[in-house]
Amino acid sequence: MSYDFHQRRAGVLLHPTSFPSGTLHDSALWLDFLEAAGLSVWQMLPLGVPLADRSPYQCLSAFAVNPALLHRPEPLDAEDALFRDWCHAQAYWLEDYALFRCIKEREEGRSWVRWPEALKWRRPEALQKVSEEAADRLVALKWEQFQLWRQWRTVRESAHRRGIRLFGDLPIFVAHDSADVWACPRRFLLDDQGRPTWVAGVPPDYFSKTGQRWGNPHYDWEYHQEEGFRWWLDRMRHHFEWFDLLRIDHFRGLQAVWMIDAKAETAEQGHWQEVPGDALLARVRDQLGSLPLVAEDLGTITPEVRALKEKYRLPGMAVLQFAFDSSADNPNKPENIGENTVVYTGTHDNDTTRGWFDGLPAEMKERVRLELGIENDGEAVEAMIRTAFDTRANLAVIPLQDFLGLGSEARMNTPGTREGNWCWRFHWDQLAAPGFTRHILSLVENSNRALTP
Repeated sequence: MSYDFHQRRAGVLLHPTSFPSGTLHDSALWLDFLEAAGLSVWQMLPLGVPLADRSPYQCLSAFAVNPALLHRPEPLDAEDALFRDWCHAQAYWLEDYALFRCIKEREEGRSWVRWPEALKWRRPEALQKVSEEAADRLVALKWEQFQLWRQWRTVRESAHRRGIRLFGDLPIFVAHDSADVWACPRRFLLDDQGRPTWVAGVPPDYFSKTGQRWGNPHYDWEYHQEEGFRWWLDRMRHHFEWFDLLRIDHFRGLQAVWMIDAKAETAEQGHWQEVPGDALLARVRDQLGSLPLVAEDLGTITPEVRALKEKYRLPGMAVLQFAFDSSADNPNKPENIGENTVVYTGTHDNDTTRGWFDGLPAEMKERVRLELGIENDGEAVEAMIRTAFDTRANLAVIPLQDFLGLGSEARMNTPGTREGNWCWRFHWDQLAAPGFTRHILSLVENSNRALTP
């Protein structure tokens, strides 16, 4: 089902791990709530298998889905015809993922660069031995992914019947300790031991005085071009089997990337290096026919990045929490937000709007009250939501925490920190509060964001 970005819509940001059960068990009730509230877009974070810190932006695979989301796993049926057909169709990533997971379990979770040489460098005889010795475990890992695919197919079909579109998230980079890097080290800038020579991140910014050192290996873009961006095309096709719309996280990394020496402990020292994102997007457009993509273009964006986004007519993002400065040309100010934009009160990397407002100094609170046209601090969150809905942006997305008016205790992530992130869950009784659903629906209708029959 295609996504019409010219239609005004309202959506909500909620990762499935924030369901009360933390699994897809809650998806049917969740879709019922979205439909009743007039919210026709459900945005979420990447669905991948996270590493130890639980970040969905650092995963074991660019294709596999977090098995923690699985609801009521079914007994393995290796002879199921659909399962066997699915395994054949998904073999381009599934075989490597299952082997990677299996070996990693055998190696007690150690990074692939610390595996025995024959496994580390994928010697055929070593992989064949694992395939024979761990045949049952490999099938079980594939069955796990198959069940997730089948359950998600039900979720997506149910969403589409209600007119709801699913909005996914595609991180530009992948984790070093992932099936993708192990399966084809040539696609990344690694030394002869398989360790990154340069890692990804961003220089000092609003979120961190020392920048953010993500640690992901950089791509060998020359090699990606030589193979016709095959891995990228596979990744895009795969994601569009799951989602109607995709956010490209850190979109500016398709024009230039911040190169940090892998030996450096912070992101303060580095340099920008251009990459062939234009060629990549052209290839994706030629192969897929359309680009239902949203560019995460927050922060300092250069004219070159802006030109790339505009060349492919990709919507950008605006965040109202960044709107309250003295710069008239601030793209996050409501009056500067155009139609081809997704507007948010805040994202998963921001504090909740209540937490953000409560933490402002007195003079900034006064500025916010003045610009929102409110007198009482208790009106701030509601005013921010109304302001987002009333902008010209064709898509307005509000984190569920803001609809609920929650404080910093409900924050999803604090960039640059490792503790206490990605844990928040809501409770069904919060959504059942008297008038809550009807109130959201009135906001949607009054801002002309309700779906037309």
